[in-house]
Amino acid sequence: MPKTSARLLSLLSLLQARRDWPGALLAERLDVSPRTVRRDIDRLRELGYPIATFKGPDGGYRLEAGTELPPLLFDDEQAVALAIALQIATTAGAGIEEAAVRALTTVRQVMPARLRRRIDTLQVTAVERPASRPHSPADSSVLMTLSAAVHAREVLRFGYASGSPAGAGDGGGDASGPPPRRVQPHHLITWGGRWYLVAWDLDREDWRTFRADRITPRTPTGPRFTPRELPGGAVSAFIASRFSGSDGSDTWPCRGEVILDLPAATVARHLHEGVVEECGPDRCRLIAGSWSWPSLAASIGRFDADIEVVGPAELKAAFASLACRYANAAIDTPG
Repeated sequence: MPKTSARLLSLLSLLQARRDWPGALLAERLDVSPRTVRRDIDRLRELGYPIATFKGPDGGYRLEAGTELPPLLFDDEQAVALAIALQIATTAGAGIEEAAVRALTTVRQVMPARLRRRIDTLQVTAVERPASRPHSPADSSVLMTLSAAVHAREVLRFGYASGSPAGAGDGGGDASGPPPRRVQPHHLITWGGRWYLVAWDLDREDWRTFRADRITPRTPTGPRFTPRELPGGAVSAFIASRFSGSDGSDTWPCRGEVILDLPAATVARHLHEGVVEECGPDRCRLIAGSWSWPSLAASIGRFDADIEVVGPAELKAAFASLACRYANAAIDTPG
């Protein structure tokens, strides 16, 4: 018979491998008596593992979720996968970077030497694409709240900061700002180093994408809803169409960002590639790309609205160049 400590680890590994284990089958797999299995189950319970007993002809045991996180047991491949995921998590922009580093250190310390050598050979270095402004990480508690609302299919209320340089209202719902947004949350996604909520806006009766780092959730959540079908079917197709040309994944060599004095819905109807984010009832943020800076400036000018260039400087220079060119074209020359 194996020693008690080794037998407990084997028992725990079996309990994690499937939901229900008949007591007789556990005894057979461990080559012990059913009485020994019962004693070992009691020892695991004393260590904090929530193991339930179920009745019936094949009565046995089930490892359930508890109020605290007990020690876990991973096989070699699971341990390596966990370490790799933690390295990637340090670049996810989810506000968990420091916690992921601590968790990776903890996991590495308890790994056998053979696994530590495998992990140490994989070093992930995050290289950010050039951008006109730094990315703002999302708060992990906000991500959890959004994810919970998506999972529960409950209407979500939140304040939304426009992020415009002029400091537009944050959607907080007070006397000086617009009321909270009301949406049916469908998907929480990450794209280009940022987190977004894909939702059906109840007040605007249209699909919207909201940056998670600009969301301030409000409680309580609203009633449950029946999910709608996204345009294009899959969320991947929907996001690809909305974000095409905005994150550097395509072939556009020039990308820029502006604020337009037009409603987001108006711009979105005539936009084939790019991202539109609402800044207010009659203002929106447009991120788009093109093959040259003058071409990008000209394509933005077609919206016939006042334009505020957020960046980069090349886009502002292109607008200035086009303004001179158009002004010269308007001058009557002698025939």
